[in-house]
Amino acid sequence: MSEQKLAAELRTEFGKGYARRARMANLIPAVIYGHGEAPVHITLPAKATTLAVRTPNALLSLDINGEARLALVKDIQRDPIKQIIEHIDLLNVRQGEKVTVEVPVHVEGESAPGTVHNLELTTVSVEAEATHLPETLSVSIEGRAAGEHIHASDLALPKGVTLLTDAEALVVNVSEATVVAEEEGEQAEAAGEAPEAAEEAAAE
Repeated sequence: MSEQKLAAELRTEFGKGYARRARMANLIPAVIYGHGEAPVHITLPAKATTLAVRTPNALLSLDINGEARLALVKDIQRDPIKQIIEHIDLLNVRQGEKVTVEVPVHVEGESAPGTVHNLELTTVSVEAEATHLPETLSVSIEGRAAGEHIHASDLALPKGVTLLTDAEALVVNVSEATVVAEEEGEQAEAAGEAPEAAEEAAAE
């Protein structure tokens, strides 16, 4: 995962009123914490930041009034209706430092005909260097038969990444598509009954 470079500014104002003014000025309030240091309150450019944090666990290379910092996105608060970013929590990190993050699971391929798959775990917890975090962990279900299970231990981890989620945790479950077949049968049966009902009504 490459670093996203952003220019930031220190801020001394807080509260809803300030946050509203900041958003009107196309700025996003944020806070950096970690390493036992006092929190650092900053603002970030809204457009560039929104693009930079589209991927999970985005790593930001910040220029804060001339001071360089590396920060990992830990939490994003969004407006529930407009979905614009209202505030970002950042974790102060260093080159080579290992951090714990939740990484999304990406399913690839198609299971065997007549089967469906259920993604039981959408993310898994891993430990990795802050500057080498995987964006996703892929798992292939190509040709998998009904009854096959994929566990966390089956995920292929990049070099330097350690799995923290229970190795036996179920990630993907492949089963027969019985429910789908039954629903299709019911729909076909209902469609077949409809013309008959119409004919009976006409006869009456």
